[in-house]
Amino acid sequence: MAVEISLDRRDFLANAVMAIGGAWIGISGRLTAESPVAIRLSSEGEFPPLSNATAWLNSQPLTTRGLRGSVVLVNFWTFSCINSIRVLPYLRAWATKYKSQGLVVIGVQAPEFEFEKSVDNVRWAVKDRMINYPIVIDNDLAIWRAFNNEYWPALYFIDARGNIQHHQFGEGEYEQSETVIQQLLAEAGAQGIDHALAKVEGVGIEAAPDWADLKSPESYIGYDQAANFASLGGEAWDQRRAYVCPSTLKLNHWGLSGDWTAKKQFVLLNLPNGRIAYHFHARDLHLIMGPSAPGTSVRFRVAIDGQPPGIAHGVDVDGEGKGTVTQQRLYQLIRQSKPIVDRQFEIEFLDPGVEAFDFTFG
Repeated sequence: MAVEISLDRRDFLANAVMAIGGAWIGISGRLTAESPVAIRLSSEGEFPPLSNATAWLNSQPLTTRGLRGSVVLVNFWTFSCINSIRVLPYLRAWATKYKSQGLVVIGVQAPEFEFEKSVDNVRWAVKDRMINYPIVIDNDLAIWRAFNNEYWPALYFIDARGNIQHHQFGEGEYEQSETVIQQLLAEAGAQGIDHALAKVEGVGIEAAPDWADLKSPESYIGYDQAANFASLGGEAWDQRRAYVCPSTLKLNHWGLSGDWTAKKQFVLLNLPNGRIAYHFHARDLHLIMGPSAPGTSVRFRVAIDGQPPGIAHGVDVDGEGKGTVTQQRLYQLIRQSKPIVDRQFEIEFLDPGVEAFDFTFG
């Protein structure tokens, strides 16, 4: 499951500080003139092995033994997850800023959907997102299980002795995470650490979400996890059916129109001019989708409240709402300006052969 905010607040509560003699001093951890507030850290276990990986990108295979002496930040992600994507600007910045002090960032690509197991798809995503740090492809979720992980994204901070000292589940808490990196590097003997926090601002699809106006949850389309499906007759599992979507939908309800086949993870369009509608409340709307046959493409157009999106178009759509599905990934279809209100979104596919997996918002 994707996590949109930090779920575990134990670390946040452990960050309390107390004033002694007019100076702010952490409850535990080292205090330096450059770093006035320390984060309380405690061992959460040993660094699990990175073995049984499907492949490595940007690096030869790394081992926990070989990484001893380095501070390691392990990030569990999957390339079509919007929550994972929005963390990437920070990971890239930290990997660059602290590399010379001994930080190693490792991205563990742990797939949710079948298409995320394709090494070629991952290789494309790593290049597209300009990721230069090591990526390990964990198609069998062996590393995921070794960490007892449950979330995308998840960050694990490992000291130079090979012990996990901190974790962060979900987006956010970036200042705290960078402070932990600095502490662990200082404890490992790194010199000349710049304690000013990295200046990071995600752009395009990587921009931070508008939490205040985000009232639509992630919505799976495949029948295994689908909810709030509004087309008449419900989803027919693994059967071809002609669907009719109501003209109006309740908030966070969605529906199909046209000839579709519902699968566990996605819906497949069998004939041209099939549509998906969603009544949402958010600044951004994304849809994970792709062509069913590699090397093919599917044209589409989107509308918001029955009109072309204009300036509310996302990065994968023009102002007239036109776009093309060329590969299996997340597509940003709407980015609107305030005021954010309930809107009805619709996408029409002009060609058959598209697979649609999941709506996400920001």
